Amino acid sequence: MARTKSSANFQLFSDLFEDVSLTSDDSMVNQIHRILWELIITTRLLPGQLLSEKELSEALNASRTPVREALIRLEEAGLVYVVPKSGTYVTPVRISTYIEACFIRLQLEIGSARRAAERFSNYQSNENLNDIIDLQAEALEDNDYSRFFVLDEKLHESIFRIAGVGGVWDVLRRTQSEVYRIRHLKREYQLQHGKRVMKAHRKIVDCISNSDPDAAVSAMIEHLGPLEREVEQLTAFPELLKFIEQQNTDIPRSRRRAN
Repeated sequence: MARTKSSANFQLFSDLFEDVSLTSDDSMVNQIHRILWELIITTRLLPGQLLSEKELSEALNASRTPVREALIRLEEAGLVYVVPKSGTYVTPVRISTYIEACFIRLQLEIGSARRAAERFSNYQSNENLNDIIDLQAEALEDNDYSRFFVLDEKLHESIFRIAGVGGVWDVLRRTQSEVYRIRHLKREYQLQHGKRVMKAHRKIVDCISNSDPDAAVSAMIEHLGPLEREVEQLTAFPELLKFIEQQNTDIPRSRRRAN
């Protein structure tokens, strides 16, 4: 007998959550949100994938209430959208949303780099930015791109803390879902720039350590690049664009689509 779409979904969830165990260390909502966020960002849950509350709760061995609340958070982040009388679906990858997120990050990162350089001489911390870069270099050498990404985020978060605006990093991160998803897709399609990233990070840190705000800003702009460069990178790799286009085909539409 052929499997129905629903049974196929449940089997997918069962496979994805096979090694997942919810604990009492954090709320069910937070844990389920983190799990689904990671699965969507890494495209293990593809655009257009139906996310049934019932099937998710059964696969996670959790009640439907925290699953529903986690899905609401994901909808607010633009990672899922609701079609009335149909269900909740993973949103398509949207280039326009990606470019907007890149714009937000560029502006805030420029500000944090300048302020970090201005404050660096008076900043007291046991955390060494160069130590983070060294660990990132080790992760790159080991082809451990998950750890490379975590350390990348840690470095940029540290710059915001040095700037004295650590809370802004939390706000920024909530706008970057599409950036993270396309970053993962780039890696999947072998569009990796690890060595270039390492070189850029060292230059940014050197400028901040030398308390040179203008140079820190220039280094950050060079690292993140203008929006035009992001568009050029995507259009230069038709395989990636083809994947995005294919995943957007026949996705259920609704007036409640996330932007």
